[in-house]
Amino acid sequence: MSDVDPAAFRQAAAQFAGGIVVVTTSAGYAMTVSEFVSVSLEPPLVLFCAEKIARFHDVVVAAGVWGVSILAADAEKTARWLAVRGRPLARQLDGVAQLDGVAQLDGVAQLDGVAHRPGPVTGAPLLDGALATLECVTDAVHDGGDHTIVVGRVTAVARPPAAEHSSPLVHYAGTYRHLRPLLFEQLAHRFGDAVQAPVEIFLTDDQRRGQPDHVAVRLLGQHAARGEPFAHRTSG
Repeated sequence: MSDVDPAAFRQAAAQFAGGIVVVTTSAGYAMTVSEFVSVSLEPPLVLFCAEKIARFHDVVVAAGVWGVSILAADAEKTARWLAVRGRPLARQLDGVAQLDGVAQLDGVAQLDGVAHRPGPVTGAPLLDGALATLECVTDAVHDGGDHTIVVGRVTAVARPPAAEHSSPLVHYAGTYRHLRPLLFEQLAHRFGDAVQAPVEIFLTDDQRRGQPDHVAVRLLGQHAARGEPFAHRTSG
């Protein structure tokens, strides 16, 4: 038993922002995963963590091959659906019952509007709107407490040209967030010539809905003229 308070640990770990992926098997099973990371360039290895009590856990471990789709900001609906406990296990990417625009999680509903294709190497579904996709063969499986750490050797990678103009879906402090690009002209007008390049900032769910004109921005660097570090500036 650990002396660390589980709630405090969860809150601390949630301060590390990360991207969101969907892991799939060739049988059509899928799950939203936030614990995903690249491990090695040579050989190309990645890993993700699967909760042991999740139904997807045994499926993906037994499959031995799987696909990874790195989600763009507009895929939040997909991410939320594929994280719902008790959803239909099979054919999750084929359709979802809708009522007033809200997905009905009634055991027969399936995800609607998720365009996908089979991976050319593994046959695992890859989402068409992903920022990038990877196909993997399981290289090792390790125990990780209440999760299993699945290490995969990457056998294929794809990144559509349109992804260059998209931003990722991010999970931070227990919620999904988007990155809002600020154009050079906007920052230059507010802060002067010190701004050298565009900056991206986190927006919470509420901020995205309101699309505020003024947000807090932390700029790291030095003022080009005075050589002074930027301070934390908040628009009023």
